[in-house]
Amino acid sequence: MNSSTHLDAALRWDGSRLAILDQTQLPHRELWLTLAGAADTADAIRRLAVRAAPLIGIAAALGPAMEVAAAPDPEPGMRLLREARPTAVNLAWAVDRVWAAARAGGADAARDEAERIEGEEGAASAAIAAHGADLLAGARRILTHCNTGALATGGAGSALGVIRELAARGEVEVLASETRPLLQGARLTVWELTRDGIPVTLAVDGAAAGLMRRGEIDAVIVGCDRVAANGDVANKVGTYAHALAARAAGIPFVVAGPTSSVDAALPSGDEIEIEERDADEVRRPGGDLVTLPDVAVRNPAFDVTPAELITAFVCERGVAQPPTAAAIAALLAR
Repeated sequence: MNSSTHLDAALRWDGSRLAILDQTQLPHRELWLTLAGAADTADAIRRLAVRAAPLIGIAAALGPAMEVAAAPDPEPGMRLLREARPTAVNLAWAVDRVWAAARAGGADAARDEAERIEGEEGAASAAIAAHGADLLAGARRILTHCNTGALATGGAGSALGVIRELAARGEVEVLASETRPLLQGARLTVWELTRDGIPVTLAVDGAAAGLMRRGEIDAVIVGCDRVAANGDVANKVGTYAHALAARAAGIPFVVAGPTSSVDAALPSGDEIEIEERDADEVRRPGGDLVTLPDVAVRNPAFDVTPAELITAFVCERGVAQPPTAAAIAALLAR
């Protein structure tokens, strides 16, 4: 079992029960919840108590392991968990791996496979950090979007792991966008970086393009929830706008994530299902009504950034620069 302090920041697994840090309560309250099976794991994923593709994958592996050990018929729970959120490929990937192991070898095999996934994701974070820091050596002022750190992965993070490695190698300043509508940047990224002693400034989402144009940002690095075979990337809504602004400003726009987020069976980003979330997340952020109570709302959780706007895709196996279909396939073949 991976027992790193990074993993302990978000998940704790004792071999039979899973405890999660409820990320909807941060940064004001650190509340740990104990999960016992597929249904409560699915609920935690659905309401973003557990979030971000790599960490969803780990939870979606451990949830089935608990279900197989406890339920007479685990298959309904597997289906429920697999469908908890549609965009991040890690969820179905993890459930399918653990369910296949369970069918072949029972509860012990399911637990072993879940812990194997946990370990793989932790190792991937460390490798991504090294590859990404090599790529962005010399960049000092970095914009990131959403949260891609220890709260999002099985290790130090994907994009935030790269930033942590850059900070370890020298001075770095981070500009964290708010990330509407649930403010993962404001609530989670600022919390993580402040705990690490890495200088961070919070920027409203709409300010990023202008700051890039003024030369105040050296590079943009973000995570990913799904990468299509052609290099198109689905990530937290607002990512596409940052990519367009980075292209206009002539600065690198880098995507970091594990190969578990690559969906090689999906030809392009046009086929990625984009989750549309509840309107009250926008009408009532934090519970307080900020607009008319019945106004129609568009609340997509993600958008798709075309590969041609991405400077490089960094994963644990190396770097695809640029992320063409051939370059992505070569990474997967390593």
